[in-house]
Amino acid sequence: MCLGVPGRVIEINVQENWAVIEAFGVKSKIYTPLIEEEIALGDYLMVHAGYAIGKIDTEEAGLTLKMLEEFAQIDA
Repeated sequence: MCLGVPGRVIEINVQENWAVIEAFGVKSKIYTPLIEEEIALGDYLMVHAGYAIGKIDTEEAGLTLKMLEEFAQIDA
């Protein structure tokens, strides 16, 4: 199963095409060359396998994070 997770951008390195995102209190360095739009601190990116695959709005990110939290509680 493939799963994309949204994360909030907290650090960006445009020259090297990477960013650090935070999701569920975990910080992860991800790669951003697939994103054609400009990325800014505070943006939300959908991430899969260490690569940003899309930029998503805050509302969509919040809904997705909430759904993932609910799945985690069911599985616990």
